[in-house]
Amino acid sequence: MSMGWIILIVIVAAVLFGVTIYNRLVAGRNRYKNAFAQIDVQLTRRHDLIPNLVETAKGYIKHERETLEAVINARNAAVSGLQAAAADPTNPEAIRKLSQAEQGLSGALGRLFALSEAYPDLKANQNMMQLSEELTTTENKVAFARQAYNDSVMDYNTLRESFPSNFVAGWFAFKAAELLEIEDVAKREVPKVSF
Repeated sequence: MSMGWIILIVIVAAVLFGVTIYNRLVAGRNRYKNAFAQIDVQLTRRHDLIPNLVETAKGYIKHERETLEAVINARNAAVSGLQAAAADPTNPEAIRKLSQAEQGLSGALGRLFALSEAYPDLKANQNMMQLSEELTTTENKVAFARQAYNDSVMDYNTLRESFPSNFVAGWFAFKAAELLEIEDVAKREVPKVSF
């Protein structure tokens, strides 16, 4: 009779242990989804600033249409990437595409700011200076939000891959989360904005 109780206690302990691990995995996934929501807020703000920046620049650098169109196209690609990633932050491919789109946008903005250096009137324009300052501030907030997201992803992935959590994660199909990275070290820097 006592062997039956021991087996029952072991089974109950194993079930409770499994439930605890499952709940920790759910909490980790929810933390990185919340962290992504913070990135979403900052990237949306960044994307909303860009059309105003382009409109301000358009009056001064009319013959540089290619650069302005490249910024708008890169912004549109980044908005699409953000929408796809925000719809499902657990989709690694959507996060990779967002990362690539944001890299393209940063490069296009960098070219626009480099070009604007050649136009003293544009550099002195009050709207351009204000938008550039807001964009710089937003870039800093994006960097902080991305760091918090990547920390949450790393914690979740570590839990997901650790023994014995990896068994529970496998049984309940907890997918690995994707870090939001910028692969090129030169692109990790915020575009220099000085007017």
